[in-house]
Amino acid sequence: MGTYVVIGIVPLLLIASTILHSVQDYFIEERKKELLSQANVISGQITSYDYMADKEIRDTLEETMLEMSQRHEFRVLVLDSSCFVVYDTGYSDVGKTVLIPEVIEALENKDISRVQENGMVYAAVSIYGSNNTRVGVVLVSDDLQDISDTVSNIAKKGNLILAGLAIIVIIVMVIISQIFTEPIKKMIKVIQKMSEGYFEQRIQVRSQIHNEVVDLALACNQMADQLEKVESTRQQFVSNVSHELKTPLSSIKVLSESILLQEGVPQEMYVEFLHDINSEVDRMAAIINDLLTLVKLDQKEIPLNFKETDLSEMTEGIIKRLLPLAQAKNIQINYDKTKEVSAMVDEMKLTLAVANLVDNAIKYTPENGKVQVNLDGDHQNAFISVSDTGIGIPDDEVGRIFERFYRVDKTRDRETGGTGLGLSITHSTIMMHNGSIKVHSKDDEGTTILVRIPLRQNI
Repeated sequence: MGTYVVIGIVPLLLIASTILHSVQDYFIEERKKELLSQANVISGQITSYDYMADKEIRDTLEETMLEMSQRHEFRVLVLDSSCFVVYDTGYSDVGKTVLIPEVIEALENKDISRVQENGMVYAAVSIYGSNNTRVGVVLVSDDLQDISDTVSNIAKKGNLILAGLAIIVIIVMVIISQIFTEPIKKMIKVIQKMSEGYFEQRIQVRSQIHNEVVDLALACNQMADQLEKVESTRQQFVSNVSHELKTPLSSIKVLSESILLQEGVPQEMYVEFLHDINSEVDRMAAIINDLLTLVKLDQKEIPLNFKETDLSEMTEGIIKRLLPLAQAKNIQINYDKTKEVSAMVDEMKLTLAVANLVDNAIKYTPENGKVQVNLDGDHQNAFISVSDTGIGIPDDEVGRIFERFYRVDKTRDRETGGTGLGLSITHSTIMMHNGSIKVHSKDDEGTTILVRIPLRQNI
């Protein structure tokens, strides 16, 4: 508020001071011109009547000069060429010698009007005699007290106006500061609550005017939404990890107890149970390995080894490795490439990411279905799309398929195998390549996943 008040009042003070000085300078300049004009009139009369030489005419001219002096309230001195005072309307300097710069300059044929340090104004004009010679000087003097009084009166009235304006400015600035600071104080309280873990806090936006404060409040609410979503995802993730690890642990416990509690168990049953236990341990190890991979990807602990890679050759290699899985379900894999595409990528990690997409397409496509893989590119990006004729994804679940352990078909999670982390790893890998991944799907009609990868990376 103090800043607003200073910004509002200081310019007014500067403007008022500038105007006041301008008015004062204007009055002084006008006074100087007036005195110089009167001095010229007197000098003209003295020259016309040959005042300096004809003593008989002096009385008449002196009466005229005294009248002018009294009427205009200034003082007139007439000096000869020796700076000797011949006449003074104040009568005090007659017979004295006056050597001041203005008189000297006038004798040098330079009319001058100047303000003195003591607040007086001197106007000096030379007097011409016969043969156009300078025979003396008319010196007119006046003080500036009336101008000072006038400017002081203007200043007093101006100060009253400024005081009124200052009060108005302060009131307006107080209101403005309240308008801006109160919402910010509320935002600070909400943010402090969120920092304590209360992510359900929201800032109430009631303003009908869309301004920066409203934008800030909306941004804080969006941040709160994201934090609440992250917290919910974290809790769900912990729950999913617990569930995914609990299932194989429960199986191992049941199998081991069956062996321990039964007597005379045939060796074949021992071997079968141990095989089952080993399978569950392998499943747990796969889950933990995938979790560690995701953590390293999130924390960018896994460096990317970018190099120029032929994406056409990479995609063909992926399809060849997964072709047996497709043939086991009598699924046809078609691969089309619009043109040869090369890009700066980490070949191993991108291969795993794309392989996850093709593997999922095969897993979730019924027998005798089709999987289509396309490769295309432009001058900036490469595009890899994987389409299937599988079970599809409901509209309300499309945005969640990259969540960790999230499965669209909960009833088939054991049949399809995997850890439920493949798409999460794929998503993180694509993001680390500064790319994007989009999903288009309809329930029971199939799914298309489009991956965009920049051809060049800022390494």
